[in-house]
Amino acid sequence: MRKQNGIILILLLLLTFFFTDQAISQGKKNNNITIGFYNVENLFDTIDDPVTDDQEFTPSGSGKWDSGRYKIKLEHLAEAIFVIGNEQMTGAPVMVGLAEVENKQVVEDLVSTPPLAKMGYKIIHYDSPDKRGIDVALIYRSSLFKVTGSKAIPLRIEDKPDFFTRDILQVSGTLDGQPLVIMVNHWPSRTKGEKESAPLRNAAGDLCRSLFDSIQKEKPGTAVIIMGDFNDDPINESLMDHLKTIVMQDSLKKRDLFNPMWALFEDGVGSLAYKGKWNLFDQIIISSSLMEKGNKRYQFYKAGVLKSKMLLEQEGQYAGYPFRSYAGSTYLGGYSDHLPAFISLVRNPK
Repeated sequence: MRKQNGIILILLLLLTFFFTDQAISQGKKNNNITIGFYNVENLFDTIDDPVTDDQEFTPSGSGKWDSGRYKIKLEHLAEAIFVIGNEQMTGAPVMVGLAEVENKQVVEDLVSTPPLAKMGYKIIHYDSPDKRGIDVALIYRSSLFKVTGSKAIPLRIEDKPDFFTRDILQVSGTLDGQPLVIMVNHWPSRTKGEKESAPLRNAAGDLCRSLFDSIQKEKPGTAVIIMGDFNDDPINESLMDHLKTIVMQDSLKKRDLFNPMWALFEDGVGSLAYKGKWNLFDQIIISSSLMEKGNKRYQFYKAGVLKSKMLLEQEGQYAGYPFRSYAGSTYLGGYSDHLPAFISLVRNPK
């Protein structure tokens, strides 16, 4: 029954959103756009990479990860990404940061999967030194966002020379002529305990803040969007004290970073659930320049977490939780153990 309902939903979405997206892409619908971030939960190909620890995601591995399951995963993720923008009536997202992708090829396979295939997404990806082989990436609609440069910035811990994690992906470009810098993050996990691993995320926050300050020093007022799976909530010190985010609009000053996800977290909104508790690890943070009134181009409108019915378990013990691909080694055939985060920007009338 779930499979049948999913097919019907996909057909309805495609029929409805085709005309919506066509109108928006031609500039006839409205002046809103959506930017997203999505931890896609282990988007691996089926090939064993001898350099990384990916054996679980091979046909002979514990996950029995074969071409059929890989195809289903791609179809589900493509559908979810397409819906991120269309639920906001802005068309497919202008760009989406991705976490937990194995390599560039899986991202190419993703953007080649309907309904994303028609949107012309391009990719920015670098291999990171993460031992599991998972990276971050950015997909973007080149008709709307023009890339001028990109680089991968490693996180190094002075007293931990053998520590390796995901790089920060920094992408510079213009959005409708407006300079914009994107940083895609996947900060160190809590696998060894929240308190024990907190210094690693604090270091990531320091690095990210340093990058932001350098951008503002070189080109004051440049719009910056910092997105990622931070493995911390908006209230944790890595974000509040090290990245130095501001959570109240009334307190914003020039060259500040505003975290619109804090208010969502205070209202009980989360992007992943564990043992009955929701966390909001997936966040999108913006520079104060995107909050300034009178901005002639794009400025912040709202933030959210996509909780479409198709992305959630509908029955059983975990009803209402993200509908994931695996629970341990048990294959569920879902989307991801995280929900996508998004922001909407609006362009003021000239």
